[in-house]
Amino acid sequence: MSFYVTTPIYYVNAAPHLGHAYTTIAADVMARHHRQRGEEVFFLTGTDEHGEPVADAAHALGIEPQELADRNAERFKALAPQLSATNDFFIRTTDPQHEAVVQEVLSRVRENGFVYMGTYEGWYCPRCADFKADNEVDEGNRCPIHHIKLTREQEDNYFFKLSAFQDRLEALYAEREDFVAPRTRYNEALSFIRSGLRDVPLTRHKLTWGVKVPWDPEHVFYVWFDALLNYYSALSYAPAPGGVAGAGGEAGAGGDLTDVFWPASYHVIAKDILRFHTVYWPALLMAAEIELPEHVFVHGYLLMEGEKMSKSLGNVLDPFAVIERFGADALRFYLLRDVQFGQDGSVSTSSFELRYESELANELGNLASRTIGMLSRYRDGAVSRGDLDPALAADFDGLAERVAAHVDRAELTLALDEIWQRVRRLNRYVEEQAPWVLAKDEARAEELDRVLRSLAEGLRSVTVLLWPYLPSSAERLLGALGAPELTLAGAELGAGTIEHVEPLDSLFPKDLQPVDSPPAQ
Repeated sequence: MSFYVTTPIYYVNAAPHLGHAYTTIAADVMARHHRQRGEEVFFLTGTDEHGEPVADAAHALGIEPQELADRNAERFKALAPQLSATNDFFIRTTDPQHEAVVQEVLSRVRENGFVYMGTYEGWYCPRCADFKADNEVDEGNRCPIHHIKLTREQEDNYFFKLSAFQDRLEALYAEREDFVAPRTRYNEALSFIRSGLRDVPLTRHKLTWGVKVPWDPEHVFYVWFDALLNYYSALSYAPAPGGVAGAGGEAGAGGDLTDVFWPASYHVIAKDILRFHTVYWPALLMAAEIELPEHVFVHGYLLMEGEKMSKSLGNVLDPFAVIERFGADALRFYLLRDVQFGQDGSVSTSSFELRYESELANELGNLASRTIGMLSRYRDGAVSRGDLDPALAADFDGLAERVAAHVDRAELTLALDEIWQRVRRLNRYVEEQAPWVLAKDEARAEELDRVLRSLAEGLRSVTVLLWPYLPSSAERLLGALGAPELTLAGAELGAGTIEHVEPLDSLFPKDLQPVDSPPAQ
């Protein structure tokens, strides 16, 4: 069983911001969860380095596009490990291996009869690197995303016969209603298709920063077609994850991984690039006779002051600053807890700090410290063997399966809520059973043992399930419980064996500076 998840590749025309972190964290949660299930997993992220936005940003700085790409690609590479993201490969569209695949696949599309020369005229947004249909233009001929004035462009290009795939795309959406999620985005994509597909430029003649068209070197491929193919090209030259062997290679070494991981299980994207991934991408794959991905999940925007967070608009929350103050786990938790994955949602430093204190520190952190503290105080850290409290066990019945079902649908916030309900249930269990009262009565020693055993096992169970969201904290806590097993099967209540617990420093300290405060001197 294999699982292949991708983020979009990120433009290198500026530094990474919280919106990039959001998508990367979500994909990492999915990748980690599927590794817990014992599946072969490949997680891809990277940078989109061609096209007009990159060339314009470089020229504004007085440098060449490749220099800007090299500089900012390193910043995106640096973001992933700081987020505790476990991507298996970081692709750059300036990789020569990627460029070769782009040329091969798009030449095949041409050979199959879906490319022709023509003239295009229309409204163009240089920041989107996208031509806008008339119904996509805001008042005053402005871009609805960047709010800048659009330019009227006319140039001779090679076109992709998107219109030839009208019926096939409608049939795809009829046959696979889970191809795009959530449902609102499925409806949006299908509405665009039903409105009538027009052929689109495949190449640009006025630009030089891009992958050269092999049959006409005076053109470069339109950046979106170059970028979309990264999901497919990466598998042809990325190193294999440990334990996985690609065609012609040993486990963990190089070799073509396409047969192992293609088609992709999930492309995780933001809604501003929906049309490219849900219309152009499947049509392009059909034209090249390549199997389609299984799912495209479209998440919403992180909003600040009612606007999409965007480097172009300047309204960004720096993920590096958040991590410096509170750690990556807190950021990962907040983004998937505070905003339902798949919808738009507002974020702020104040709501982040409230979640941190009320849920991470007061609920999970306090549960961990009380559980380990009472075992240390009343039983010198030893956990007795025996049955678990059936009242508590009933609340955990089927939990791992429900979490897995949510993750299978990329419902990451709902999966997290399923787990968090049990964190709160365990806190209530402490209050209901009052172990400090039981400890005063030697006649109730067995009852105290059962309560502490049930509490420790419940804490272990939720911690295993929380590992994809809070990897560092979960590993520390499981280490203190003496139960490092991370498999999903091991998350079942009663599946673990805790014999002795060790002291644990506070998982989520409260005496931290606010995220927008300067560092202490």
